[in-house]
Parts: sequence; C-alpha cells; structure tokens
Amino acid sequence: MLRSRFANTGKLAQFIFRLNRIGILFWTIGLVLFTIIMAISFNYLYETQQDRDTIGKAMENPVMTAILGPGEINNYTTGSMTAHQMLLITAIIVSIMAILLVTRNTRADEEKGRLEIIRSLPSGSLSQLNASIIVANGTFTVLAICIGFGLNVLHIESMDLEGSMLYGAVLGGTGFIFTGITAIFAQLSKSSKGTIGLSISVLLLAYLFRAVTDISNGVLSWFSPLGWVSKAEVYSSNNWNPIILMLGISLLLNIVANCLNSIRDLEQGFIASRPGRRFTSRFVQGPVSLTFRLQRTGFISWTICLYILGASYGSIFGDLEIFLGESEMFQHVDATFITEQFISTLMVIFALIATIPPIVSMNKLRAQEKRGYIEHLIGNIGSRARLIGSYLILAAVNSFIMISISALGLWSTATVVIEDGLEFGLVYYAAMVYYPATLVMIGIAAFLIGFFPKLTPLIWLFLVYSLFVNYFGNIIQLPDWTSQLSPYYHIPQVPVEDTAFKPLFLLCVLALLLIIFSFFGYRKRDLIN
Repeated sequence: MLRSRFANTGKLAQFIFRLNRIGILFWTIGLVLFTIIMAISFNYLYETQQDRDTIGKAMENPVMTAILGPGEINNYTTGSMTAHQMLLITAIIVSIMAILLVTRNTRADEEKGRLEIIRSLPSGSLSQLNASIIVANGTFTVLAICIGFGLNVLHIESMDLEGSMLYGAVLGGTGFIFTGITAIFAQLSKSSKGTIGLSISVLLLAYLFRAVTDISNGVLSWFSPLGWVSKAEVYSSNNWNPIILMLGISLLLNIVANCLNSIRDLEQGFIASRPGRRFTSRFVQGPVSLTFRLQRTGFISWTICLYILGASYGSIFGDLEIFLGESEMFQHVDATFITEQFISTLMVIFALIATIPPIVSMNKLRAQEKRGYIEHLIGNIGSRARLIGSYLILAAVNSFIMISISALGLWSTATVVIEDGLEFGLVYYAAMVYYPATLVMIGIAAFLIGFFPKLTPLIWLFLVYSLFVNYFGNIIQLPDWTSQLSPYYHIPQVPVEDTAFKPLFLLCVLALLLIIFSFFGYRKRDLIN
C-alpha cells in the first residue's frame, strides 16, 4: 500500500525536470558564474595581504556583521573574504530559487488542475511531491559540486579543495532546507501565492534573527538556518557539522511534508480560507478599492516585514556607537558621519526591497489576464484604462508606504538605542529620495504589460541587475555606464551627500512617460483569449 503511494516517482521526476530544465540551467549557470567572478575579482582587487587586512579591519564592526554575518577577520585571505562577503548573500538567492522551484511544481500545479490529470495516470498520491523534492535537491547537489570544483580550479592560494567543496555544500544544504520548508507550506497553504508568501516570510525572519543574534549572542544564531552558513567557517577551520545538521533537518522537513500531504484532500490546505461576505461591500465596487481588496493580504504582510526589517537594523545603532568608542581605527572619525553613512547604505537596500511589493502588485494585472479573469474585470470596471490605472495607483501608493514604513522601523529602534536619539526627518528624507526610482521600476513594469506582456518577468531581472550594480559595482569596479543604467544609481546618498533635485526630477519625468505609454499600449493590444 505504501509502495503504491510512490508509484512512478522517478518517471515523474524526469518529467518535472524536463519542464523546468531551462530555468534550472539558467539559475545554476548564473550562480556558478556569479560565485567564480566574485572570487576572481577579490583576488585581483586585493593582491597583497596588507590590502586584505585593511579591508578586514573595515569589516570588523556590528553593521557588517549584521549584514554579512561573522567572518575570519584576523586571517582575511582571499578565501575568507569571499566566504565572508558572498556566501550568505548567495545562500539567500539559493533559498529563493528553492522556494520558487518547489512551489511551481507542487502547489501551483495543483492550483491549476494539472495534478488532477497526473493523479488520473498510474502515479501515487505522494509521487508529485517527492518527484519535485528529488528534482530540487538534485539541482542543488549539482550546484554544490559545480561551485566547489569551480572555485578550486581557480588555483587561488587560500582556496583549497576542502574549503571550496564546503562552500558549495553550504549553498546546496541551504537549498535542501528551504526545499523542505516550502514543501511543508505547500501543504499548509491553499494557494501558490500563500506558499511563496509563507516561505519568504520564514526566510526573512531567519535572516533577521541571525542578524540580531550574530551581534548579541552568537550561540543563538544556531537556531536560524541562515546562521549555519557562517558557522561552517569556510576557508578557515572548515566545519562540516552545519552540513550534517542541514541534511538531517531537511530530511525531517521532507518527512513532515509527506505526512501532511498523505492526510489532506486534493486542492485543499490545512490553513482554512475564510468564508466570503454574503453581499458585496460598497468598498470593493470601485476599481482601486477592488484591486486593493484582492491584494490586501500581501500588502499587510509586506508592511509588517519591512517594519521588522527596518527595526532590526535600527537596533544595531547602539552596538555601532559602542564599537566606534572602542575602536582605535575610528577614534578620529566623527561618529555622526559614520552613522549617516550607515543610514545612506541601508536606504539603498531598503529601497530595493521596498520595490518588490509594488512590482508584485503591478504584475497581478498580467497574472489576472493569464488566468482568464481580465474580461470580467473590464466588464465591471468599464474600460482598460481604468483597470490599468487602478493597478498603477495602488502600486504607487504601495511603494510610498513600503519605503515610509521601513524608515519608520529604522528610526523607531535607532532613536531608542542612540544616546542623543535620531532625527526622524533625517531618516525619512534619506528613504524618500528613492521614491522616484521605485516609480521608474513601476513604470517599466507597466510598459512591459502594455506593449510586451510576454516579457513582463524581465522586470525582475532588471531589479536583480540594479541590486548587483549598486551593491557590488564598487567592489568589482564595474564600468560607470553599467551602474548608470539603474535608476537607483542616480539617487543622491542622503544624508552623506547633498540633495540633487535634477536627477530626481528626471526620474519622475521618465516614470510619467513610461506610465503614459503603458496606457496607450494596454488599450490597443490584444488580450489573451
């Protein structure tokens, strides 16, 4: 009986891999190349040990520990530098890859009715879930091996074979963990949107918990799966215990997912959906209010997450003050300048993260079209212009609130831990200067929906590109023109720099033009039949 539940799992895994082979190939090649290029860049930029020790001293502060995790600062070789500055960030990307891959092949297929067709064939009730897990874990195993050997063949002195293989194993193990976490949420949630939302929430909470505990009490960071990344101590002591822990926990998560899957009904979840109203509220009869009602859960969730993110980093300011008072290197540096520089650095990260919810909100319009709901919406709202306008208004308001709430979270905790407090206007203004850049991103998303709907996912590629050039552009010394393509590059780093209104004005004009063109494109093009 139990054996029949896993019938043809291997064949189903081959089928799932065939459906996802292009995406898996691009993700794998991209991550491998990204890791190798960054290692080569570090080795080229910091050729002498003196250069590496200097940058290591600069990294020895609570701010960088919160962002990147602890590292081997006392022996800051090229290998230690690569592991310290890149491993955690790459692990987060791998986690997102796992969440998207598992959701697509489990809850999303079930939501679209594909799993019902598969169940009608000679396959077991647990075959789809386990085939998806096999494909995901197989992908991360190949990724770990490719990265391990890829780093080793660079023949960089401090990057030995064991450390390189451990580097890859940490990334693969992180993928295993979030494969299991997503598999569980695919059983708990009733939709793919809920599965992704819950999984991303766990990822964010794991990162924030690690950031706080790495500064306050490093032992507690063992309770975060992202805390195990730095516990491996890659290219220093090469601790393999976190890998064993990752494998054991991932196996336990997969068993729990299988148990939940075996006792639930098809197309149902353990988190029950609330029954709807008997009569339609007046609040949802307008296009903007209806659009908000459809997206309110995600809006509330992102608001809470961004406030927690801001508050978590705001709590670091107290440790920053203590560090500046004790550090000989920064004794002659004005503490106010360091604080303002930290604020400007954080705001770039906050702005990029705060751009995700409005783009998700804008892309819902394309998702509704692909699901065949768009004709009903246009029939009720009256015109395409009003429909896309409602999504644009909601995305713009969404962006404004997300940036504001992250600034509020940062200020609310920072002003408590800093002795003289922190001026709210300073923090809020440093955040809001990025609003025009987020409007440009919304405009690009709307433009793609209006003229090139099949290319709508490219907005995510452009956002990742903006993150890369803004975060790593100076580290690997990219040409200026590559950074200038990103709207975030043109934003002055307030409060360290003076405000330049010209680039902000031009970004607003560009966003307005993109939005106007998107109206024309959306009104004229054919919709999916």
